[in-house]
Amino acid sequence: MKAMTENKMGTEPIRKLLITMSLPAMLSMLVQSLYNVVDSMFVAKINEDALTAVSLVYPIQILMIAVGIGTAIGVNSLISRRLGEKRFEEANHAAEHGIFLGVCNWIIFAIIGIFFSHSIMNAFTKDAAVANLGYSYLLIVTTGSVGILIESNISKTLQATGNMLYPMMSQLIGAITNIILNPLMIFGIGFFPKMGIVGSATATITGQMLSLIFSSYVLAKKQKEIKVTMRHFRPQLSIIKDIYVVGFPSIIMQAIMSVLVTCLNIMLIVFSKTAVAFLGIYYKLQSFIYMPVFGLSQGAMPILGYNFGARNKKRLLSTLKLYGLIAIIIMSVGVLLFHLFPKQLLIIFSASKQMFNIGIPALKTMSLCFVFSAVGITISTVFQAIGQGFKSMVLSLLRQLIFILPAAYLLAKYTGLGGIWYAFVIAELLTMCIAIPMLMFTLKKQFAIWKEAKQHADNNVLETSFQKK
Repeated sequence: MKAMTENKMGTEPIRKLLITMSLPAMLSMLVQSLYNVVDSMFVAKINEDALTAVSLVYPIQILMIAVGIGTAIGVNSLISRRLGEKRFEEANHAAEHGIFLGVCNWIIFAIIGIFFSHSIMNAFTKDAAVANLGYSYLLIVTTGSVGILIESNISKTLQATGNMLYPMMSQLIGAITNIILNPLMIFGIGFFPKMGIVGSATATITGQMLSLIFSSYVLAKKQKEIKVTMRHFRPQLSIIKDIYVVGFPSIIMQAIMSVLVTCLNIMLIVFSKTAVAFLGIYYKLQSFIYMPVFGLSQGAMPILGYNFGARNKKRLLSTLKLYGLIAIIIMSVGVLLFHLFPKQLLIIFSASKQMFNIGIPALKTMSLCFVFSAVGITISTVFQAIGQGFKSMVLSLLRQLIFILPAAYLLAKYTGLGGIWYAFVIAELLTMCIAIPMLMFTLKKQFAIWKEAKQHADNNVLETSFQKK
């Protein structure tokens, strides 16, 4: 029992702990970003219609990932807090509910894919060729989403115990499989038939399924702190509620991006299909910068959640400061890359002259938001870790809906296509100015509650001691 109560998240030096827990996740996220770029790179070689179709499907994929990752974040937050509070049986139940909810989410998206893919693509574009390509891609990635929707919850369960190595390996297996299969299935290399955009989607779900198989094996056989037994499982509304107190705001936060991209596509297609294709490229490129920060977040969240549950103010703040500093450094490197090498980045996607004209100034402008975004992501992660997901949701609403869309619309109307890209910078800056005081107020209030509770406990101890004497 001793091994169960002495978790490294409450004892190891913060710097070593954060780095060792984050590096595996950062590496796996970088490889995932590489897959995203490789996927679009090969799709672009089919033709620009195929790239446009994938860009139009992207908001639906964002929504699907939002539900999967948002649920997984809720599972992660609940498990790490229960482990910090030494409530081990409740941590086990949370993990079991994560698997159950993953299956439920897959059924929902499979139904959407089977019955609504045609309607969704026809709503996005009147170009029949683009719509047909998008329909084929969307049908496969939704009906085959069982891999990503369950694997996300299993990986977050493992991360909640401080185990970052196996989730990294799971992500690597899926991403490397995707990278290898993409050209083989798209262009019909070797014994594979030439499948075009269908091949890209098939490679995606194949990689996700292999990740699920691997992570399921690890959960069952290779880790000790969480015990998952689905044989006698019964859903409990109280646990589902605890998961979605953090998970639902996280879903909304990420689903907002789906709304954002959809609305931006509607604005951009007025100018050209190339502008829509560029936005899809931008999100693939910026994932190289954002994904390491999200990997850092995966390492930081269980540390923050555990020490919040253990009421360890010093370790909580130390983790926050180091996490925020590293995130800002990573994002600063991203700004330099986008400013120094925009043309080289676009060449990866077989960019046309029109794509260069739109994309080079856009990449330079949009990257200015990266550092402000680093602060926002750090603060959102803290709110998720301490069980206050609603505040994270508010910040995401501000940066990805309330600020950016009106700014993009007005700038597009009065300054043209180039003005849309400045909306990203405006939204992140304004959100950062709100997020910082919001976090300071929340932590100050929480620390005051802890101090009062400690004083009350100390007084009770003194009173009991006096009575015994």
